[in-house]
Amino acid sequence: MLKEFREFAMKGNVVDLAVGVIIGAAFGGIVTSLVGDVIMPMIGAITGGLDFSNYFTPLSKAVTANNLADAKKQGAVLAWGNFLTLTLNFLIIAFVLFIVIRLMNQLKRKEEAAPAPKLTKQEELLTEIRDLLKKG
Repeated sequence: MLKEFREFAMKGNVVDLAVGVIIGAAFGGIVTSLVGDVIMPMIGAITGGLDFSNYFTPLSKAVTANNLADAKKQGAVLAWGNFLTLTLNFLIIAFVLFIVIRLMNQLKRKEEAAPAPKLTKQEELLTEIRDLLKKG
């Protein structure tokens, strides 16, 4: 059973998947920083300094705080600003992956559409001889 598990774990697809997950996690960190540190501050500057990640709606009368962290300590809140930030994060990741896959598909189509190299006269003669030997 241990041998079987080792063979499964070392198959190319499993290793490729593990590498993909690790790179995906690192890429997720980059996109999170892009959204939180670059895009959302620009949106905040355009909208007059609004910080979307701190927007919430209290679901209890006990919540009187003005920031999300304190409000969560006081009671239930609907943190829709954080949801908006994470949704934007997802859309950016999905768009970047779409662009990468699109470019990969275009490269694959170019490779498939490339004409076969023209055979030299010697290669043509050898091909004919091979075909004649197969018939005979």
